[in-house]
Amino acid sequence: MTTLDNDLRGELDGLREAGTYKRFNVLESPQGPLVEMAGRGDVIVLSSNNYLGLADHADVIEAGVEALHRYGAGTASVRFICGTFAPHLELEHELAELSATAAALTYVSCWNANEAVIPSLADPNTVIISDELNHASIIDAVRLSKPERKTVYKHSDMSELRAALESCGKGQRKLVLTDGVFSMEGDLAKLPDILELAREHDAVVIVDDSHGVGVVGDTGRGVAEHFGVLGEVDVMTGTLGKALGGAAGGYVASSEEVCDLLAQRSRPQLFSNALPPTVAASARAAVRVMRAHPELVTKLHENTRWFRAALKDEGFSPLDGEAAIIPIIVGETARAIELSAKLLDRGVFVTGFGFPVVPEGTARIRVQMSAALEREHLERALAAFIEVGRESGLLS
Repeated sequence: MTTLDNDLRGELDGLREAGTYKRFNVLESPQGPLVEMAGRGDVIVLSSNNYLGLADHADVIEAGVEALHRYGAGTASVRFICGTFAPHLELEHELAELSATAAALTYVSCWNANEAVIPSLADPNTVIISDELNHASIIDAVRLSKPERKTVYKHSDMSELRAALESCGKGQRKLVLTDGVFSMEGDLAKLPDILELAREHDAVVIVDDSHGVGVVGDTGRGVAEHFGVLGEVDVMTGTLGKALGGAAGGYVASSEEVCDLLAQRSRPQLFSNALPPTVAASARAAVRVMRAHPELVTKLHENTRWFRAALKDEGFSPLDGEAAIIPIIVGETARAIELSAKLLDRGVFVTGFGFPVVPEGTARIRVQMSAALEREHLERALAAFIEVGRESGLLS
């Protein structure tokens, strides 16, 4: 064993002793409201990003299979060499229309999309202003950027955002970064206020709406639709790995100039293989299914409201929010992991999150809703929550 392996073994043993070691559950069936888990049998899923239930939708699967046969398993190239296929352009047209922007550009993940757009738009005369609870991909993208200055404002604190904007010098480029839906809290960005401040100070607003697209808004077009400002956000980023088919991939939706610059300069675009055509085709089909069936979004909203209200009625204290994320704060990381394990023993698959994903002392069980869940699933899951809550002392 090398010195490195020995050091890492000690670190891993420490995680096990603290009760914070993550164990990976293996699924043996498609993602859905019920999945077959190795060693567990059928379990109800309350931890998936499959918000609209499209990961196993027949049209989405068929589109991917057809593209697999027609275009092969992958691109074997980056986009600018020989890796641009017809499904990329078709999907990007669909995503631009969905986002009410002039153009869109796809990446192999939204992590890549954020690491493409933020460093590419941050020149040495730029000030980056970021919400403190933004996703890790935004945080890492800011670390990779080389602006004149970086500022973090308190979560959704518009007075701090205003002060940060007012502190910028004349002629400086200003990038305001925010999640659309904050994934650990389940709350929404104050997008109308952010846009108003940005207009006052000639700032660019970049919104990662990965947990918003397909989830919020009457037809699932995200936080911009929810607040009635569709088409007013300068740059949107999003994922194809959640509501839009649940596979992989991300995108930037913006002006033709922004997307063209990213195609020319962004490192994840220039140095990483393009999104597989089969995934691009299935994601396009997922967008079309969502647009054709707004009742899926309606059902997702109804499921979320019902389960949050039912938890409150039983004595739980989930955080309020308008997204499909329902966090229940339980305290320490080990407790969150223990509670999720007890729920899994009762056939409910929901994940406990703790430090460093969330601050120390704010570990939580994060429930995620799906339009694929039926009322009987929700009622069975609620019964398990009540049983575990009483057994663990979370409920009196």
